[in-house]
Amino acid sequence: MTVIRDRPDDSVVPLREATKTWFRVSLQTFGGPAGQIAVMHTELVEVRRWIGERRFLHALSYCTLLPGPEAQQLAIYLGWLLNGTAGGLIAGVLFVLPGFVAIMALSIIYAGWGDSTAVTALFAGVAPCVVAIVAHAVVRVARRALHQRLLVVIATTAFLALAVFAVPFPLVVLAAGIVGYTIGRRHPDVFAAQAHGDAPTDGPAPLISDDALHLETSSRARTVKILAVGALAWGLPIVVVAAVLGADHVLVDQGRFFSGTAVVTFGGAYAVLSYVAQRAVETYGWLAPGEMVRGLALAESTPGPLIQVVQFVGFLGAYRNPGSLDPWVAGVLGAVLVTWVTFVPCFLFIFLGAPYVESLRHNTRLSAALAAITAAVVGVIANLALYFATHTLFDDVDTRTWGPLRAQLPDVTTIDLAAVFVAAVAATLLFRIRWSVLRTLGVCALVGAAIHLAA
Repeated sequence: MTVIRDRPDDSVVPLREATKTWFRVSLQTFGGPAGQIAVMHTELVEVRRWIGERRFLHALSYCTLLPGPEAQQLAIYLGWLLNGTAGGLIAGVLFVLPGFVAIMALSIIYAGWGDSTAVTALFAGVAPCVVAIVAHAVVRVARRALHQRLLVVIATTAFLALAVFAVPFPLVVLAAGIVGYTIGRRHPDVFAAQAHGDAPTDGPAPLISDDALHLETSSRARTVKILAVGALAWGLPIVVVAAVLGADHVLVDQGRFFSGTAVVTFGGAYAVLSYVAQRAVETYGWLAPGEMVRGLALAESTPGPLIQVVQFVGFLGAYRNPGSLDPWVAGVLGAVLVTWVTFVPCFLFIFLGAPYVESLRHNTRLSAALAAITAAVVGVIANLALYFATHTLFDDVDTRTWGPLRAQLPDVTTIDLAAVFVAAVAATLLFRIRWSVLRTLGVCALVGAAIHLAA
């Protein structure tokens, strides 16, 4: 039974018990952010009743304002509430650890045996399934985000900016935020805040009152300390790699690129993957377009945040461009470095901003900016769905330019009918039968493998 401390400045839940709970949560984090948030809600609000319903939604509202995976940031925030900094660190690390181990193993298998008949047959079904998964994500996010015509306009503009004018992803997010903030300043109620899903505002009474949860007031000294420690932890590995291997090594490029990506990943993994795919494939040449789809499939089928797909990108990019290192050593270092610079900012954002949550929650201008960014994310994910579809369902895709216009057009004569069939099966399972992502992936992997081996 949970032990409640007498003094409010002590941890209200024993750290050992909280650690066991977070480890249990980490093994169930399949199905993207919606499923991960549901798991935490069930475990912490309904079963253990450590966190109240309103406090849970309050924390979730703050996390949606931040770049990065909102489910992992929610875990850090709730861990901080229960056990202070140590609790936040444990919750955040455990949330990522099982997926990190799984994707590392799968990346090694792919790099070493990706051309084998068995692996090729497996991905023959998985890759087309991802096309349907991303399309399903577009519909889900659109239903929640596009509740006004103005938001539909923002989403459409974002899609065209990316798909037709090749505007960089960070600029699309920044422009949407500025538009939303400006509109919210003049018309505070134009983007009415929407509840997250259909969650009720009241739920089972928590065993721990809000006042007994960990509280830490903000101060200049605290802010400076967190910034200093966070910046050092975030940037030091890149500096060390540059000093040892040279500033032009692929690991330095990966560290710099994914450090920048970490601060513009509004809207979660699906949104940022369009940007990552564009740069990792077309600019750096770390992997092929189809391999981005396979990486996302690995992330979909393992626990943890979907943004963990960047670990697969880091592994392959370093493995294929090792420089003076052994390819396997370079691949492992690339995966570790990319994961580090992607997730360290999550801890920094939570530990810095948690004391200011109340003021941020009631700031209508920031809420309007978030609504506009979320609308733009619909367009970003739609562009990602188009990118994956063209490179998965067709063998040849050409990039055409007409002045400022730029589009990737498939050669319709190279359509892969088997891939189209598997994608249709996946769409039916997701949209009509409403199967889970993991279950759909499993079925499509078997279907695709059977077609590939029979051909």
